[in-house]
Amino acid sequence: QLQASGGGLVQAGGSLRLSCAAPKRTFSNNAVGWFRQTPGKEREFVARISRSGDSINYADAVKGRFTISRDNAKNTVYLQMNSLKPEDTAVYYCASARGMYSDDSVTSYNYWGQGTQVTVSS
Repeated sequence: QLQASGGGLVQAGGSLRLSCAAPKRTFSNNAVGWFRQTPGKEREFVARISRSGDSINYADAVKGRFTISRDNAKNTVYLQMNSLKPEDTAVYYCASARGMYSDDSVTSYNYWGQGTQVTVSS
């Protein structure tokens, strides 16, 4: 139900913007989060935004470089990624939470997109 897009190959220091689109019923009253995963590792939290955008949180590893935002009229959430580093390489997933606010836990999100690959070369 969630469609993540915008991934690709970029050099270190570059930027990408990920998008996550979903049907209105999936986003309209829900917080949304971005997570990432590399082979052999658990999925980890990247950023989240509340339904109205009044509550935002980032993982320490991306603070100051990534920005999450949402356009509820378009049922789309974005993740602007700047100053990318090779360690940002992962499959990035967006997910819709169970309520208007959420936390950083994977288990708090019940609808997931298919993921988009981000590869940062050094």
